[in-house]
Amino acid sequence: MIICFGMKRIVHLGALLVAGLVCIPVRGLDLSRAVVRGPVNPSTVEKKAVETLLEEVEKRTQLRLATGGAGAAVIELRRGGGPADGYTLAVETGRVVVSGNDARGVLFGAGRLLREARMERQVFTIADGLRITAAPKYPLRGHQLGYRPKTNAYDAWDTRMWEQYIRELAIYGTNAIELIPPRSDDDADSPHFPLPPMEMMVEMSRIADQYGLDVWVWYPALDKDYENPAAVEAAVKEWGAVFARLPRIDAVFVPGGDPGHTEPKYMFRLLERETAELHRHHPKAQMWMSPQGFNKAWMDQFYSLMDARPKWLSGIVFAPQVPVSLPELRKRLPREYPIRHYPDITHTRSCQYPVPDWDVALAMTEAREVINPRPVDEANIFRLMQPYTMGFITYSEGCNDDVNKFLWSMMGWDPDRDLADMLRDFAQFFIGPKTADGFAQGLLALERGWRGPLLTNGGVETTLDQFRAMEREATPQQKENWRFLQGLYRAYYDAYVRRRLVYETDLENQAMDALRLAPGTGSRLAIDRADAILNRALTYPVAPDLRARVYELAEGLFQTIHMQLSVPRYQAIDVGRGASLDTIDVPLNDRGWLQQRFERLRTVDEGARAQGIDEILNWANPGPGGFYDDLGDTRRQPHLVPGEGWERDPAFWKTPLVGFAYRPEWRKSWRDDAESLHDEPLRMRYTGLDGNARYKIRVVYAGDMMGRSKIRMVAGGIEVHPLMAKPRPVAPLEFDIPAGAVQGGRLEISWYREKGAGGNGRGCQVSEVWLIRK
Repeated sequence: MIICFGMKRIVHLGALLVAGLVCIPVRGLDLSRAVVRGPVNPSTVEKKAVETLLEEVEKRTQLRLATGGAGAAVIELRRGGGPADGYTLAVETGRVVVSGNDARGVLFGAGRLLREARMERQVFTIADGLRITAAPKYPLRGHQLGYRPKTNAYDAWDTRMWEQYIRELAIYGTNAIELIPPRSDDDADSPHFPLPPMEMMVEMSRIADQYGLDVWVWYPALDKDYENPAAVEAAVKEWGAVFARLPRIDAVFVPGGDPGHTEPKYMFRLLERETAELHRHHPKAQMWMSPQGFNKAWMDQFYSLMDARPKWLSGIVFAPQVPVSLPELRKRLPREYPIRHYPDITHTRSCQYPVPDWDVALAMTEAREVINPRPVDEANIFRLMQPYTMGFITYSEGCNDDVNKFLWSMMGWDPDRDLADMLRDFAQFFIGPKTADGFAQGLLALERGWRGPLLTNGGVETTLDQFRAMEREATPQQKENWRFLQGLYRAYYDAYVRRRLVYETDLENQAMDALRLAPGTGSRLAIDRADAILNRALTYPVAPDLRARVYELAEGLFQTIHMQLSVPRYQAIDVGRGASLDTIDVPLNDRGWLQQRFERLRTVDEGARAQGIDEILNWANPGPGGFYDDLGDTRRQPHLVPGEGWERDPAFWKTPLVGFAYRPEWRKSWRDDAESLHDEPLRMRYTGLDGNARYKIRVVYAGDMMGRSKIRMVAGGIEVHPLMAKPRPVAPLEFDIPAGAVQGGRLEISWYREKGAGGNGRGCQVSEVWLIRK
């Protein structure tokens, strides 16, 4: 058979050379007139497998396959035996056989058939001789689907959209979803809700059950007084009312923190009672918990309670803010308790697995819940962490992490599968076969665009060119495909931010040149000229066409998937919850800080103005024999001790990471920082110092934990200052380096936060360091 691709349609021909068409000989079985035969005496799940196959083929090909009578080919779904969830897909003469090891295996096998087939308008084929036998590596492969206001789209989904998404996850071998109860750490209502939360929770449980997927419930213990028996009784009654309404529950996961903050001994007593209540309604359901946010004393208590081997507890969840690493947790817990991974695949910063070495310009504009395909990072995290666990249900806050979900599901079956092959699998099914490789490579390119300094990353422009080429060739259906629109949104947004960064960096350089002329022009005129140059970013903005296209794509995403990329336009719950349109014009240079300084200098005399200008121009100058590090800027932190590196340490347990915080009046150098987590110190190392000289250190403490943590500095093993609150407003501090701290020309500076404090682990955050020879 020969398949020929034209601009508008595909035809089957017997000759290879056809004018105006690209023709590729394909050895394949034509299924366009196939008949589908389901299992004998099918279960509800097996009926869903047949329904899924018929409907998904019709959506992509306009072909409605028959389920009875004779056909040119046969697709047979049947139930066999073998490892749970597994299947065999075999293409034989004139037929395709999907043999599932169990009912769910039939569904997953039908999904694999859809993914392996080539489906286009009036075309449905599959490769001759194809034979795949598969069973999952990990028994639990799931994703949290939270119908709540803080998600960036889910709160607007109706039951039709939820069923489609749950079906798509099942097509890729997902066997569990996790729901969130009506009361959580969130608003009680959303303007987007099509149903009240409890009603939608019931519907999602019902849908999952029809597809044979396990239903987990993430149930936070939010009250503050569970040591009070009356509070426990109230909680048991409240939770029990939810348990009673849901058609299916397989497990409940209660986080120890984030949210909630209950001492372990009281938490265990509560959960023992809640387990008994759970079993009244769902006798086989399990209870799991996590030690999130625990300080050292609570972790010691937790380990003691686990050593008693509570019978009501089924397992432990490794989640964000657990204060020990996954290998350490596995080593310390009794072996009979499995560990489930709860990986954060949805956030980019201030999270469990942050983007390594992210540029501050992207961090300030795209923020924490941007559309974030991270294939290389996610594969690295999975392959390093999953061997310590029995599986995963990912932490998600919306459809911004859609690509990451499907990669995790695929790796749950085969962790060693080629990454590009998985992305082509995703793109072929969701975008289309002709675009599959281009879109897959585009996803990898989007991730490369987030690596290192944006200013010098010209690959961002190439990526935009590639997506624009796909956009020009896109079909009308693809132009309404929300996954295609997400890729376009990121490509245009990244390129727009980079154009602005290049432009505004140049404007700042011009403004500094104007200040340097102050001795000749006078300080007041120099300031006014510099101010006017900086304001060109507003009066003569760069790349307005890219910005306009970003807004158009945002509208397309709202209309198709209800993605809320702006608070005023689409009623997102908060700017930090994926509303990247609202931060697209955040200044990318020091304009805010400089103009604040200019206002002050205009009120003083000429001498004070000249001194103020000199301070601006020489901000980073440590003087003769000194050193300056802009921590958080990977180009300007030569003295930072790098640790193990993110490739081996993606959670940054032993590696300093880049952190971010934003205030309009802050310098750009204060918006990022280097930081360490939990009890690990942040270290800088100097060599070649003059052993006879004395030094002082100037330091800026910024970060996103201002007012919530303290920091301590040690030099050469000698305390420079004890634990102290970071000053507000942010400003440089100076301390003498103790005599004897420099040994053999070497000096090591270390910073610590409060030991054993638990929580999110952050707080040891440093933005700028000058080592100054006195």
